[in-house]
Parts: sequence; structure tokens; C-alpha cells
Amino acid sequence: MGRKLYVGNLAYSVTSESLEQMFLEFGSVVSAQVIQDRDTGRSKGFGFVEMQSDDEAQQAINGMHEREVDGRSLTVNEAKPREGGGGGGRGGFGGGRRY
Repeated sequence: MGRKLYVGNLAYSVTSESLEQMFLEFGSVVSAQVIQDRDTGRSKGFGFVEMQSDDEAQQAINGMHEREVDGRSLTVNEAKPREGGGGGGRGGFGGGRRY
């Protein structure tokens, strides 16, 4: 079990700071980031949270998956490395982003 979690179906009003606050009840949050569109700066509706330990990450999944926040049912699971390229124009390295 990894410590990095994918959080999907976020309301567009959720910020990285509010995402971190949502997960603090499950332990220490190492990082929280809402992914934004490069051109518009608007949220893409998903993000990543890294917890301090595997146990805290599992508790966060158990507590947050399908929890309703701002009228949306969240999807929370272990983040998986991106497969293959991604067309980032960097010789098949996925544009430099692994997650």
C-alpha cells in the first residue's frame, strides 16, 4: 500500500489547502495538491494527497471514499503511476509527471 492517494470527483471550488484539511482527521498530511489546467488555472476536479504512513493512507481511503463533499461523492484510492507516455513531447517520459 502506498501513501499517495488519488482523490477524484472534487468540486471545482476545492483548493489544495481545503483538500489537506479534509484528510487531517486521518493523520499527518505530507502534501495535498489539486491538479489545475495549465492554460486556465482552473481545477481539473481531481488531486493527490500523500499521507505520512501506509496505515493513515488506508484509514483515509476507508473514511473518505464515497464521502459527499460539496454535493459530490469523492473517489479515493491508492494513486498509481501513469502507464506509458502521455504525449508530453519529452521522448516518451510522460511529460515529466509520474502521477
